[in-house]
Formats: sequence, C-alpha cells, structure tokens
Amino acid sequence: MKLSLYQIDAFSDRVFGGNPAAIVPLAHWLDDAVMQAIAAENNLAETAFYVPEGDGFALRWFTPTCEVDLCGHATLAAAWLLFFERGYQGEVVNFTTRSGVLAVSRHADGLQMDFPVLSTEPCDPPDLLARGLGIPVEECYRGMDYMVVVADAAVVAGLAPDFPVLAKLDRRGVVVTAPGEDGVDFVSRFFAPGAGIDEDPVTGSAHCMLTPYWAKHLGRTHLSARQLSPRGGEIGCELRGERVVLAGRAALYLRGEIHIDD
Repeated sequence: MKLSLYQIDAFSDRVFGGNPAAIVPLAHWLDDAVMQAIAAENNLAETAFYVPEGDGFALRWFTPTCEVDLCGHATLAAAWLLFFERGYQGEVVNFTTRSGVLAVSRHADGLQMDFPVLSTEPCDPPDLLARGLGIPVEECYRGMDYMVVVADAAVVAGLAPDFPVLAKLDRRGVVVTAPGEDGVDFVSRFFAPGAGIDEDPVTGSAHCMLTPYWAKHLGRTHLSARQLSPRGGEIGCELRGERVVLAGRAALYLRGEIHIDD
C-alpha cells in the first residue's frame, strides 16, 4: 500500500517556521492502529488524515502517542493542501471532526479557520503545575488544558519546564500567556508532554481559550498573537460570540510517499 504524505509548516509564510504538520489524504479510513503508527513514525506534533465526506471531508488528528479532539495547525495545513496542492475549487472547505464541523476559508491574506470557543474556569493551580513550570502560579484557569497567565512576556520566553512533571497533569497540556510586546496583543507557549509533545511550536486550539480571555481583558475582539517557541508563529484571532476565527498562512516543505506492507 502506498499513501501520499505532505509536510506543511503552518502559521508561517516560510519553510522552517511555524508548526510542521504531516497530512495524509485517504480514500477511506485505515485501521486506527495503522494511523497511530504512521503518526508515531512521523514524530511530529500532529499527523492529520482526511477522507472525502459529503461536500467536504472528515478529518482526524494524531500526536505520536494518541488521537486528539482538536488541532489548529494541522487543520490549517490540511486546508492549505486542498486549496493549493490538490485542486479543491471552493472558497470554503468544511471538515467534520470530533469537535464538530470546522470551516476554513481562503482570503487574500491567508486562510481563516472557524473554531469553537474552548471555555475555561478559574481554578486553584495543582502543585504539579508550579513545580513543572518552575514559576509561581497565581492566575490559573482549567478547560481542555490549564491556562496560566503571567505578567510579562519575558517570563513566558524564559520558561524551562520540567516535562516529566507536567506529563502527570490531568489535562492535555498547559498554555502560559502574557500581554504582548512589539506590536502583538498577547504571547504564549504551549506544553503537552502527556500527549507526546513537550513543546508545541504554534497551537491553534490553545488560542480558542486564549482569544476569549484576552478579548475580555483588552476590550476588543480582533487580536494579534505570537507563540514564543523556538520556531515561533503568528496567529490572527477574532472572537465572534461562541466562535473563534484564527488566521494564518502555511508553506509546503515536503511531498512524499508512505510504503506499508499489506
């Protein structure tokens, strides 16, 4: 069996920036174990698989160790592949996912993804959180992930987490955020060692929590964000009620072929 494989750098307009995702177009689903093995072999934060479904596509995301409910950068990469490499003619592509239908549209300045808001609630930080991050945790929220708010972007940039400690947390991961600088509204970093990703370079799904938080605190719905991982990435964010629109670009790094014994 031979499968096409593409590696695309999402939330970047250049190769070697943003967050790399592997995309595997399929005519029909493979066994879950095979898709998980492909994701482990790729060893990227996410490998996405899609199959045609109705007028759109069904989309699934796998880390090297597990399937996840929502992934922004691999959705952006899959849409970019369909629009610019696979000849999809529409202006909007709809993906049926574990998080509902996600629409991605193309615009002159890139792609825009329509995602659900991920709600959070204030919480007392578990002891593991401060130990794992190596900083005092004073403002903490709990949702799909833990969200920690700090006062300064320099604190976010200087984090050196203890990943084995963070891996013991009872959430997918941890996003640490602060007010922005140098022309962006807010910054963040994201860690998910329990899901096989020590640090994710640019995390679209985390911005479904970050956008409503910063929209409330900054008093506006259109925001610019930067993720301060070593690769880095830029995300345009807009809060629309219970939806978040995330905007970004992508760049093709690799076209390849997977060979699997039948």
